[in-house]
Amino acid sequence: MKTCLRLITFKGLAVSPHNSRFHCNGFGDFVSLYSFRSQYLYSTTSTPAPTHFLVKYLVDSLGFSEKEAILASSCKASKNPDLVIDFLIQTGLDKTQMKKMVSTVPKLLFSDVSKTLKPKFQCLMDLGLSGSDLVNVVAKDTKIIESGLDTHMRPTIDLLRRNLGSDENIVKAIKRFPWLLTFGARHIMETNLLLLKNSGVPDVRIKKLVLRNPRCIAKIVPQRFKGLLHRVENEFRVPRDSSSFLYGFQVLTSQKKSMLDRKFGVFKSFGWSDDDILDMFRKLPFCVGLSEVRIQKALNLFMKELGFEPAYLVSHPAILGYSLEKRVVPRMQVLKILDEKKLERRKLALYSVLSIAESKFIECFVLPYKDQIPDLYKPLKKIVAP
Repeated sequence: MKTCLRLITFKGLAVSPHNSRFHCNGFGDFVSLYSFRSQYLYSTTSTPAPTHFLVKYLVDSLGFSEKEAILASSCKASKNPDLVIDFLIQTGLDKTQMKKMVSTVPKLLFSDVSKTLKPKFQCLMDLGLSGSDLVNVVAKDTKIIESGLDTHMRPTIDLLRRNLGSDENIVKAIKRFPWLLTFGARHIMETNLLLLKNSGVPDVRIKKLVLRNPRCIAKIVPQRFKGLLHRVENEFRVPRDSSSFLYGFQVLTSQKKSMLDRKFGVFKSFGWSDDDILDMFRKLPFCVGLSEVRIQKALNLFMKELGFEPAYLVSHPAILGYSLEKRVVPRMQVLKILDEKKLERRKLALYSVLSIAESKFIECFVLPYKDQIPDLYKPLKKIVAP
């Protein structure tokens, strides 16, 4: 009975009827599970608590289903969850990360460290993940530890290796999107990668896409994935062999049709035709990925204030993507000051002035005038771009 009372009055565990996960009043309460060791799962005597007490504890306090609780209580490791805590601490997880992992996956506490956790962590370390990178990947998506080592984790790594070519690239992709290793991602990736190959997309571009945006490969269901590829080719008329094809695909993955329609409406309000918009998209899809506010501001400046026509911006779409605050306005102000002071300067088209590297701009338009106009450029950047 004393053991039962301990289980019910365990400090810090508060169970909400609306949420099966347990919550703690700060990590200090949570680590009492670690500090007091496993006395809450078995009595202070040498005789283990009856199994039904452990089942009730898992159901009432940690949100297990009865079936999961019965299964967990039958495992030898379930008698000593502090072994798991010890292992996580030794791996390098801090208190916040450990709290997140255990509250997200309570049954982690009852994993077999030697048979389950160590082999999975070792698999990731063999891949090249270590130290803070390893900890961050596991902490960002705790479902990784629920995936089967031989049934999911290793086959997923093999799939990534075939498409990315090296473990170094696999680590880059996983660090960017740890969900790649969770249950279900592999089958989505397999189908989507096959769709890209069957669409004639070269392997080198597929590799770049997976490294740049692994989320779209592993998260978008194949039916929608196929539909987006079709839209890029047929609705936006971007050829499959074009270098812009996958860039256009990525833009569409992040844009609802209603949002795209609104953005097209902004362009049309400045006199752009459908063909103008599609031509720009084929050259630089990124421009359509800009926010409506940013598109509006850019068109106001370049068309209303500077008088550029749609045809010019379609031919030089990158100009729309430059930051107005950090690049466009400060550089234009420098040119204006030089001209007002009637100082001789290099005569370059505005597009060229905006597109050259920062170091080149300073070399051509700032340093030659440092004696006449000290601090010509920095104050402008600070004022316009806080």
